[in-house]
Amino acid sequence: MKKEQKKIEFNPDRRKFLKSVAFLGGAAALSQTGCALVRTGLGPRGQYSEYHLNEPDHQIHSVCLQCHTGCPIRVKIQDGVAVKIDGNPYSPQTMVVHLPYNTPLKVGSKVDGGICPKGQAGIQSLYDPYRVVKVLKRAGKRGENKWQVISFDQAINEIVNGGKLFAHVPGEENRVVPGLKDLYKLRDPKLAKQMAGDAKAVAQGKMSVAAFKQKYARNLDVLIDPDHPDFGPINNQFIFVAGRIEHGRKEFAKRWMKGGFGSINWWEHTTICEQSHHIAFARVTDQYNKGKWSGGKDHMKPDLRHSKFIIFFGTGFAEANFGPPVMSALATDNLIHRGLKFAVVDPRLSKTAGKAWKWLPVKPGGDGALAYGMIRWMLENRAYDERYLRNANKAAAHQDNETTWTNATWLVKIEPDGPGALLRASEIGLGGKDQFVAVHNGRPAAVEPNGKTPVEGDLFYEGTIHGIRVKTAFKLLYDYAMSRSLAEWAEASGIPVQDIIEVAREFASHGKQSVAELYRGPVQHTNGYYNGQAIITLNLLVGNADWKGGLMVGGGHWHEDGSKPGQPFPVTKGLHPGKLTAFGHKLTREKSYYEQSTLFREKGYPAKRPWFPHTGNVYQEIIPSVADGYPYPVKVMFLHKGTPAFAAPGAHKAIETLVDVEKLPLFFACDIVIGETSMYADYLFPDLAIWERWGTPHQTPIAATRGSKVRQPAVESKVEKVTVFGEEMHVCMETIMLAIAEKLGLPGYGENGFGPGMPFKRMEDFYLKMVANIAAGDKPGDAVPDANAEELDIFRKARAHLSKAVFDEAKWRRAVVDASGTDWWKKVVYVLNRGGRYEDYQKYQESGDKVPHKFGKMFNLYVESVALTHHSYTGKRFSGLAVVEPPKAYDGSVVDDTDFPLRLITHKDILGGQSRTLPTDYWLSTIKSENTIWINPRTARELGLKKNDVVRLISATNPDGLWDLKNGQKIPMEGKIYLTEGIRPGTVTVSWHFGHWAYGANDVLVDGQHVEGDPRRRKGLCPNAAMRLDPALKNVCLQDLIGGSASFYDTRVRLVKVGHAEPVSIEV
Repeated sequence: MKKEQKKIEFNPDRRKFLKSVAFLGGAAALSQTGCALVRTGLGPRGQYSEYHLNEPDHQIHSVCLQCHTGCPIRVKIQDGVAVKIDGNPYSPQTMVVHLPYNTPLKVGSKVDGGICPKGQAGIQSLYDPYRVVKVLKRAGKRGENKWQVISFDQAINEIVNGGKLFAHVPGEENRVVPGLKDLYKLRDPKLAKQMAGDAKAVAQGKMSVAAFKQKYARNLDVLIDPDHPDFGPINNQFIFVAGRIEHGRKEFAKRWMKGGFGSINWWEHTTICEQSHHIAFARVTDQYNKGKWSGGKDHMKPDLRHSKFIIFFGTGFAEANFGPPVMSALATDNLIHRGLKFAVVDPRLSKTAGKAWKWLPVKPGGDGALAYGMIRWMLENRAYDERYLRNANKAAAHQDNETTWTNATWLVKIEPDGPGALLRASEIGLGGKDQFVAVHNGRPAAVEPNGKTPVEGDLFYEGTIHGIRVKTAFKLLYDYAMSRSLAEWAEASGIPVQDIIEVAREFASHGKQSVAELYRGPVQHTNGYYNGQAIITLNLLVGNADWKGGLMVGGGHWHEDGSKPGQPFPVTKGLHPGKLTAFGHKLTREKSYYEQSTLFREKGYPAKRPWFPHTGNVYQEIIPSVADGYPYPVKVMFLHKGTPAFAAPGAHKAIETLVDVEKLPLFFACDIVIGETSMYADYLFPDLAIWERWGTPHQTPIAATRGSKVRQPAVESKVEKVTVFGEEMHVCMETIMLAIAEKLGLPGYGENGFGPGMPFKRMEDFYLKMVANIAAGDKPGDAVPDANAEELDIFRKARAHLSKAVFDEAKWRRAVVDASGTDWWKKVVYVLNRGGRYEDYQKYQESGDKVPHKFGKMFNLYVESVALTHHSYTGKRFSGLAVVEPPKAYDGSVVDDTDFPLRLITHKDILGGQSRTLPTDYWLSTIKSENTIWINPRTARELGLKKNDVVRLISATNPDGLWDLKNGQKIPMEGKIYLTEGIRPGTVTVSWHFGHWAYGANDVLVDGQHVEGDPRRRKGLCPNAAMRLDPALKNVCLQDLIGGSASFYDTRVRLVKVGHAEPVSIEV
């Protein structure tokens, strides 16, 4: 018997097992045996063991987060240990067709939903031997991987009070670190609200700086810069940066950061994921109300069950997206029973492309050109829904049995610098300033978008009305599509003319049941927003929204925030006594117009760094803005489960700022492991893992029926317990926030945190109120049933393994008694027992030829709000119509590194998510142990490369091909090449997931004890450091200035051979 096998033979005492596999309790000894311990120790104890895992009191329903799909899951528990994870059969995301919601627990417990390999491997993430379970403080310089264990209370005290916190570190003996108490300056809620309004007036030029300073002469000390009151209060110098934080936790953290501490600077990770997709949908679906465009839907999906043709742009149903368990089931069923046909636009032959009618290996970034090639053919051949497009308002649409319409017939003013604002009826004496204009049979008509009088318009009108030159939005689209020949669009996209014609014809032929679907691939470019808008335009031409088989918003969710009538707990817009008003421009200048700032009036164009009025969560801009101190310096950063020094393009530049204690004086983080960014933190707090914590993540719109998912603790964590507000709890993000709230006296926390007699001292005080709102429904009379005595008993037994730090029934019940004294407990239990609330499939079956939950509003073929926005460097206006552009830098210059012959892209494997999966879950890495660099054989021959050669990625802004960790380590971006016809010639791709230098991959010192890293976690490469930096900014990647996305796919690279390796397993 092998030596390692002898190590793992042990008596399967579960509690001893749990004590052994946490990071600070023996990671060095168990890093190679933790997974085997799970396999060997937690199975049936004998040949005739009873099987209890299909009984409801051995199951807790929760929500996965091994990827962002967030599949509802069933955690099966034996002796307090999670031993199996399956899908939740009550949810449409994990079972097609899902169980009726009223299915008794003892019946539902025998049926498992589907889940992908990542979700099943969650057990290994949960019991990862490198989990951090106690609070760490750095014992050396940032990034040196030297730590000491300190108490939670000491860490909170030092973070709040500051001082000479690192006198034990050479070079920092006399450095005084600011504490949060020094930044918590503006504490008066009335003053904050008043200053917020006046600071906005200053930014807009409606109030002078002098007048502001005179009015607030006694309070100017609370501002970052009294000469720039629109920067906001000193509170804004504390920033919160989250990675894949989801709803529930989002609202908890925003309440604390904005309403409690009074800082505007809260972010999540979205722009390094697919933000320009969201922004394209949001702007195209914005509605006009009281002079403003807002309220758009940021995510729509095809109704896969009845679609007849789908063209997937940069995505698919078998990998990533939202997500394989539900999409692959729906697509497969449609393929078999209803003849679904689809094409895939992707430089890489993905799993979905391998099953497609056509694979279109587009040039990276050429998606918009391909869309316009299709649009041109459809316009030339009148293969569009003219009847649909002629409808100018809701009343006209309803006459045609349509629930949606477009502004295709609305008139756009043609100004000297191009198309500008939409023409208002008031400008030609036809109506009011909030009415628009269409022309029908040569006669202008006023248009109210939601008006009761039907208005139709001519699609191709252009002319001059009252001296104003105008064209319809549709004519603008036509002119742009015709500005290049089909051959030119083909050249720009890299797709042959005949393929474009065939796909366009197929798409048009299925009308309402054709969908152009997109996700990350087309939008993570500098022209990402425009690519997204062009692709969405294809859907508008066939008028497919709300039809079964067409484009849909999905079933949506019951609102957990308490914003709907009849809901008992308004947790986001109420129940916050003393709430502060956070104000000022965010550090990243998102949601702010440069022209509406004091900086613009001082300096004009160009702005030092980009301003992003149409987007948010501009993740890649945060640390570069810290580095430049623009528009103001940052003093303290709280990083939660994110890794901007690893996950963003050009992330290596962030490390230079993270190690600079002058630019970032205090940095604390919260994570389940020591990650690639949290390794640079001054303090590292543990966090609860997915299966140990709360959340209310929203359902993917691929589900046509309504659903509200609830993440809840399924097992007890081994993270240390501490006492906050007199309550025992495990250390995690929420605990940190509650402790700081207690220490600083933040409003809205403590004995009367939600109001008189409504304490906010435990995280459950917040989350259970959200569950109660879901249980109540979105309108009176929409509540779920009460849990009966049997269900209440099952609920208690299923949680018998949880300590009172996690499950205290009396305190949980008290948390859901509302202000009127109504007890929502039994309804909350009904929801928790099913892992959320899910509408029955019958709702879809009975909805006729349209989906049950409709968008029912207008689409903007022409986006006025974007057309009226100016580029913060050049001062030029953006386009209201999708346009095709090459990669550009911030200063507007074209980026084309022709000395580097290959285009670099990335992709995700079905076995890997953003983190936690490959290579750290060994069930997955035994299938795929490392990634490779995909290259077409023809390209490889041209470069003199052969199978299994090892090469290094280099680029114009990383000519050495290295990650410089600024701690003496340099990690080369090297990998084995994988020859495949499944990649476009001239393009290379590297999957995400691999190339770690932390996350258990490296050695660390804790209290002088050496904890050895696992070499399996170091395998492969992460290509992000090769990605092109913006030549105008130099410390951030290329970016989409409208959608905000970080550019992952606009970099050119060269491959430098450094060796040859043994063959690797075939890429999957």
